[in-house]
Amino acid sequence: MIGYYILLGLIALISFAVSSKLKSKFEEYSHIHLRNGMSGAEIATQMLQDHGIYDVKVISTPGQLTDHYNPADKTVNLSEGVYNQRNASAAAVAAHECGHAVQHATAYNMLQLRSQLVPIVNVSSTLSQWLIIGGLILGAAAHLGFGFYIAVAGLVLMAVATVFSFITLPVEYDASNRALAWLKNKNMLSQQEYAGAEDALKWAARTYVVAAIGALASLLYWALQVFGRRD
Repeated sequence: MIGYYILLGLIALISFAVSSKLKSKFEEYSHIHLRNGMSGAEIATQMLQDHGIYDVKVISTPGQLTDHYNPADKTVNLSEGVYNQRNASAAAVAAHECGHAVQHATAYNMLQLRSQLVPIVNVSSTLSQWLIIGGLILGAAAHLGFGFYIAVAGLVLMAVATVFSFITLPVEYDASNRALAWLKNKNMLSQQEYAGAEDALKWAARTYVVAAIGALASLLYWALQVFGRRD
């Protein structure tokens, strides 16, 4: 168990470092004001229209880095710092979230698969570790054979969440690639502005990489606990 907490600590430390770097990058590029004077909301609206998407609304949502695309109600939700701002960071985020809307409109297969897993992951992320720990406790305390199977069930749920984390990677990278391609092809940004937007999106993607590695490391640790005790 100590090893698990050390592992969690290391992953949390890396995640904190990447998140801090991401915030500093967005802060840095927020000072690069767009020559075209467009706000994040205007960038998003233009990208959607250029892709023939007219049934998606661009709305403002409270908070910082709370930007997301909601396929259920077809809304591109931009944080207040992105919706109204006219800088490279805002352009990068707005275009990225519209990248998800384009994925949805074109039935991008990885996004569809990810969406199908969401209901399962909502349950598995809450129950998996409890099932594993409960199964291990039952097996150790009462020598009950079904404790092992409870733990395995927890591992299966955790595996689904881990797969979800890795499926998220191509979805996020593809959305960024679509965003950057549109920004470049439409000459929306100057060379300096584009470089800032590209760098900001790279650091945003790295947060998902760290999360996926953390999920895999946690799965492997608990798998060793369950099957190691079986031996």
